[in-house]
This record gives sequence, structure tokens and C-alpha cells, in this order.
Amino acid sequence: MPASEPTIVATSMGFSRRGHGPWDADPGPVFALMAELAQAGDAPRICYLNQAVGDQPTSFTVFYGAFAGTRFRPSHLALFPMPNVEDVRAHLLAQDIIWVGGGSVANLCAVWRVHGLPEILRECWEAGVVLGGVSAGSICWHLGGATDSYGPELRAFTDGLGWLPYGNGVHYDSEEQRRPLLHRLVGDGTLPVSHCTDDGVGLVYRGTRLAEAVAEREGVYAYEVRPDGAGGATETRIEPRLLTAG
Repeated sequence: MPASEPTIVATSMGFSRRGHGPWDADPGPVFALMAELAQAGDAPRICYLNQAVGDQPTSFTVFYGAFAGTRFRPSHLALFPMPNVEDVRAHLLAQDIIWVGGGSVANLCAVWRVHGLPEILRECWEAGVVLGGVSAGSICWHLGGATDSYGPELRAFTDGLGWLPYGNGVHYDSEEQRRPLLHRLVGDGTLPVSHCTDDGVGLVYRGTRLAEAVAEREGVYAYEVRPDGAGGATETRIEPRLLTAG
């Protein structure tokens, strides 16, 4: 069964390292949550989209290794140098979960548009496939956010898909440029009301409504940043629900 309504899980989390080398990872509890939201049953189908790093092969190695021996049925969609599946639309609509990796959100959205992915992904979203991702894979569903797509100094990005009518801030507690830039962008009107996540936190949207924040560990939070009407911004902390492994 598909999700009961269009669902996006936008995060600053995903996989955790097992400690046996750079390509050895465990899927975090967000994936069990997404399978539950997708009403996916015992063998959730999950497809990985990794265009934010140009379909880097090592990322696929991590993805398949993480899900090896689990109940998940992984696949991926590559677009470099060409699609790896004959019918992109049919492949994505057959999934329970679509997970988008991090990297350059500007490049991600540009490549998707060349290949007609926004229209296909929107059809998936409306059909009940649960969409989600980390970092660039979080910002992309929103109107925009702060990005290092253009270089090491963070800049505004305002060309997201915009299905979620908010700005989005990721890695909010771990990169010192993130919070002040988000406040400035919201305060001057470059971004609208924005939802932000510390590392280890995700946002669950049902339709375009923020339903809840979730976390994979204690002591991390989500935030809502609003313009204060005087050129600045105010920030409200959102307490997340702690996820359990599963």
C-alpha cells in the first residue's frame, strides 16, 4: 500500500558509519520510519538517486552495502552518462521509498530538470511513494536554502522544486555559517519561513504540512525561522520525536 497522503522526509541524517572503513555503513532509523509511512510491508522497495554528486560510484557501493542482508530491496537510478533503467517513470513509480543523497543541490535540480525528473517525482509523491533525502536531498523539495553548491562560502539557493513552500536549512548545528545565513536570508525576504535541522534530525511533511520532527539521537533539534518584520528573523525550537532502530 502507498502512503496515505503525499509524504516527504527531509533530513540531515541517513546512514551511520560502522567503523570498518569509509564505505561501510548502516542504514539509520529514518529508513524504517519511511517504510512505515509508505505502508511498505515486509520488503520495502527503496531507490537511491545520487545526482547531487554526479552518480559517484562509491556512493552506490555504500548504499547497497548498507542494505545488504536487510529487509529492504534496494535499487538506484543513475543519469550519468545516461539513465540505467529503460523506463525511468515506471521504475520510480514501482518504489515504496525514493532516497536522494547529498552534494550539490544546484547541480541536482539542474540535472533533474534536463531529464524531466521533477514531473515524474511529483507523480510519485502524489501516488504515495515516500520521498526523502539528506542535505541536498532535503533542500531540493523546498523553495531553497543555504548551499555550498557554488563554493566553500555558503550562498542562497532559491531554485528548488518548491513543492514544500518553505526554505530549508540543513546541518544547522555542525557548520557555523548555516544559522546566521538562514536568519539573514529569511530576514531580508530571500527565503520564506524556513524549517531547519541539526545533524541527526529530519522533518516529516504530510502534503505541505510539517507533521513532526524526528531524531536519531537525543540532544538535537529542528527549528522554524520566521521574519521578525524589522529585517531580522526569529527562531523557534521544535522538539523532535526520538526514533528507535528497526
